[in-house]
Amino acid sequence: MGATMKDIAKRTGLGLATISSYLNGGNVREKNRIKIEEAIEELHFEVNEVARGLKTNRTKTIGIVIPELNNIFFAEIITETEDILRNHGYATMICDCRSDEKREEEAEEFLFHRRVDGLILMPTGNGEKGIQRFLRAGKPVVLIDRKMERTDCDCVLVDNEGAAEEAVERLFAAGHRKIGIIAGPDNIYTAKERLSGYRKAFRGKGLTPEEELIARGDYTIAGGARAMRELMEKNKEMTAVFISNYEMTVGAMMELNDLGVSVPEELSVIGFDNEDFAKALRPRLSIVTQPSGEIARCAAELLLGRLEREPARETGTAESGNSEEERPETVILKTGFVEGRSVKYL
Repeated sequence: MGATMKDIAKRTGLGLATISSYLNGGNVREKNRIKIEEAIEELHFEVNEVARGLKTNRTKTIGIVIPELNNIFFAEIITETEDILRNHGYATMICDCRSDEKREEEAEEFLFHRRVDGLILMPTGNGEKGIQRFLRAGKPVVLIDRKMERTDCDCVLVDNEGAAEEAVERLFAAGHRKIGIIAGPDNIYTAKERLSGYRKAFRGKGLTPEEELIARGDYTIAGGARAMRELMEKNKEMTAVFISNYEMTVGAMMELNDLGVSVPEELSVIGFDNEDFAKALRPRLSIVTQPSGEIARCAAELLLGRLEREPARETGTAESGNSEEERPETVILKTGFVEGRSVKYL
């Protein structure tokens, strides 16, 4: 039979309360910590996580739901977030919903029944049922990259509108006027914000973009290729294009290559994300960049902050309060820009 807390108490001469405090992450005196850790090592003691979870109503597990596991931007955020949470003693359960709202709902339900302590979510659609279930149970939720208008929870976003506006303004500054955009799906927060930034840049010049200059992709490589072909077919006089997502940037550049279009001699291009990809192209692509590491850190810190402030609650019994401390927080981070050689000055 494995060693127990009583065995550690006998070996160290410490009380069960002190040992329990240590095992549950509480503060103990340094000399007692050393004694306990030495006893754990000698006795090969293993914490019964299931029993501890039942006692504390905490599983030390965080659920993460993302639209696409093979998306580099999401993967970078997950890697950094997982490292931070692990350093604070939390494991993660990651669910890929394949950009499908139904799968997303199923993932939220799965994680809820696995009693995760909190949820980090990059929403695919507007489904709020699963999120509300977590919030009613007193479990913190942090949204990344995308905001849900009718759900009050912590969010970490980037200034999508400002990023798109700045990118298009760069094209205006280079002398371009027939500027197209490959926008994302109209039901996704980031896509709406980036298209709004594109339109705002035109308004700043006293112009209104022609609808033919706006093509929609679906945040995939294939969608970016289709949208680029559509723009090229409809806009013979288009001299520049802004592509508002990394995967669509890849697809659009592949399509331009297939069409034999020379960048930037025939078409100037500003893409989105992944500096390594931008450097690999010839000429080097100018791109908007997102601070994936900072996004991950902010999301993890918001979630950990909620968990440290709030005591564990019985599932389904907690009601959200109205105190200043419990009000949702929205963090908006600035994007960057990496200058390449894909924009021609007219």
